[in-house]
Amino acid sequence: MSGHSKWSQIKRQKGVTDAARSRIFSRFARLITVEAKKAGGNLSSPALSSAIERAKAANMPKDNIERAVQKGTSKDAAALEQTIYEFYGPGGVAIIADALTDNRNRTTAEIKHLLSKNGYELGTPGSALWAFTKSPAGVFTPNEPLMEVSGDDETKLGELLTLFDEHEDVQQVFTNGRGYESTSE
Repeated sequence: MSGHSKWSQIKRQKGVTDAARSRIFSRFARLITVEAKKAGGNLSSPALSSAIERAKAANMPKDNIERAVQKGTSKDAAALEQTIYEFYGPGGVAIIADALTDNRNRTTAEIKHLLSKNGYELGTPGSALWAFTKSPAGVFTPNEPLMEVSGDDETKLGELLTLFDEHEDVQQVFTNGRGYESTSE
């Protein structure tokens, strides 16, 4: 019975879960670095403490969190900046992608390419933002009423959100489609 090694199956499954955890941890590390830089290392800052709590909820190791805070407060901290991308997706659903990047031009080009490949285009600032309310912690909550998404549009929206989830610079994606309010955590 060649090809039926239990260890090979375990190794493959572990590789998949480790890759997913790594992607989540790197997103949180970038977010904590930016928030630590904004707060000047003050751990009682609401945005920084919220980012740290979210990282702890995802089981991010304490030393990784401390390293991200130190990186944000050091003199040679990377120039990460937060950018918001707005557009309309399948069925007229408003979508906001929150990204942290060290090169805004590269990330914008990648997002535009990802959207154009799927038949959508980037909106102007404020074009989709009206459909959301932003909390002090930086979380966008969709305003009522939520858009109903069904059939083919539901499948397309799910695929589009998966593509954004796989992009390394995108931290979170918010939609006003019922059942799809927030992803990428």
